[in-house]
Amino acid sequence: MEYPYNKLKSPFWQPLFVKIKSYLFPLILSFCFHTSYGQEVYMVSGGEIIFQSSRIEQNAEDINSILRFSAVLHLGEYLHFDMGDHIGIFSGIGLRNVGFIIKEDDIKIKYRTYNLGVPVAVKLGSFKQNLFVFAGAEYEWMVHFKQKIFEGDDKTKYSKWFSNRTPDFIPSAFLGFQFPAGVQIKFRYYLDDYLNHNYNGGGNYDNFTGFTKTQVWYISLSYQIRNNKIKEYKPIITEMAIH
Repeated sequence: MEYPYNKLKSPFWQPLFVKIKSYLFPLILSFCFHTSYGQEVYMVSGGEIIFQSSRIEQNAEDINSILRFSAVLHLGEYLHFDMGDHIGIFSGIGLRNVGFIIKEDDIKIKYRTYNLGVPVAVKLGSFKQNLFVFAGAEYEWMVHFKQKIFEGDDKTKYSKWFSNRTPDFIPSAFLGFQFPAGVQIKFRYYLDDYLNHNYNGGGNYDNFTGFTKTQVWYISLSYQIRNNKIKEYKPIITEMAIH
């Protein structure tokens, strides 16, 4: 039986998203329709290679979590607005594979979701050199959940679209650096718990009520390319992932 996600508290990050909605979204819309000399609007595509870590607590005790690596499926399309050569904003849509792994004795459990997110960010630097720092916030829709349990030689798994084992949406904040060659490094921190701590499926491994913290963060590497350059440069991409 699936239980709804009832965490209706007002955490500290909510005023941040209210301000983003009130100020940055109208600013983005204004630049969609009004560009003057020195301003530029363009699309950028990219993916991510993600190295994920987490802090997991059950009954207020730390649980051993291990590094998780994923390279599939990470896709992003972003609309950039450069207000001259030194300041700009961007938004768009991204799909990414996020999760964590816990291990106790001979039991290992992997949790994974595919998230569909919309970021809003500010960037500062030299856009002619494609060299800048950026920071922003994102709201992600957790569209597909998968859980794998390894107990000795036995393996079981569960997966579901729009599962109540996680919240429907999860907010995050990020900070990154864009290098001139197109390589980007980014740190992302999720501001809410990854799992729905109210969920109880009645089994040994689908009762999440014992969790008191499921905080996830990651560092990612990516290659960002302007869409009008894709025809000029078509890299060979090798995809791999550890689920």
